Amino acid sequence: MATTATVETPLIPMRGGFGRFSRRNPTIVIGGAMLLIMVFVATFAPWISGDPFTVSPVDRLMPPSFADFFAAGKIDRFGTDNLGRDIFARTVHGTRISLMVGITVATLATAIGLAIGLAAGYFRLVDAIVMRVMDALMAIPSILLAIAMVALTGGGIGIVIIAITVPDIPRVVRLVRSVVLTVRERPYIDAAISVGSPSQKIILRHILPSTVGPLIVQATYLCASAILTEAGLSFLGAGVPPEIPTWGNMIAQSRLFLARAPWTIFAPGICLALVVLSINLLGDGLRDRLDPRLARRM
Repeated sequence: MATTATVETPLIPMRGGFGRFSRRNPTIVIGGAMLLIMVFVATFAPWISGDPFTVSPVDRLMPPSFADFFAAGKIDRFGTDNLGRDIFARTVHGTRISLMVGITVATLATAIGLAIGLAAGYFRLVDAIVMRVMDALMAIPSILLAIAMVALTGGGIGIVIIAITVPDIPRVVRLVRSVVLTVRERPYIDAAISVGSPSQKIILRHILPSTVGPLIVQATYLCASAILTEAGLSFLGAGVPPEIPTWGNMIAQSRLFLARAPWTIFAPGICLALVVLSINLLGDGLRDRLDPRLARRM
């Protein structure tokens, strides 16, 4: 009686998916993971930490204590500041302000700059007028323009966002305009014009998609730059009011006690560096991914 042997086919591991993507785009994965952690911390800040406004003069300038880091009610995880406020709680809540400012500034500057850049790149008359205004704005240092606007209108998160957004708009306008000037010389744009397609349709259907890749990369740079600018303005006393927990305010208030209590500056400084680093890594990875010439080499 003949017997038939069955040969088991070995399982071949599937290639591709997230593993392949992470190997080919490590900066996107690392930067995105770090940024997601920060977003998680900002979203659930009230549940992760305590009240950042509680003042306890008895506990002022206490050093960090990691023995009971996860214990409820502890106020000395990262130590306390000169007013006895919990540095851990203020650092966690400061993540909200920094990310909100960065994302809002990047969104507003990108949206406004995109609209102006499309019009300036496609219409000659608009280009002649608008770009002179943009050149004038770029001639003024952004930090000085932001300080002047905050000084004239007063403090507040909304004013800080507007003060940072205005100097960033010309950068987006010049980027979009350069892309439009390149695309509008291509044959399919001439063909669309020759068949009588309206300008709005040409801009939205044929030119706008070409600006998406560069704009995404530029938006990440604007987000990181806005976070640093907000911290700088708060450090100089021209940004968010000092009672609001932001990393810039915490660093500014800690500089007077740096020799006695250096831990008061470590938490906000490290978090500020990590957020900017994660956004820059994400932007570099997206640039490499969206650039066809660099993508072929990966």
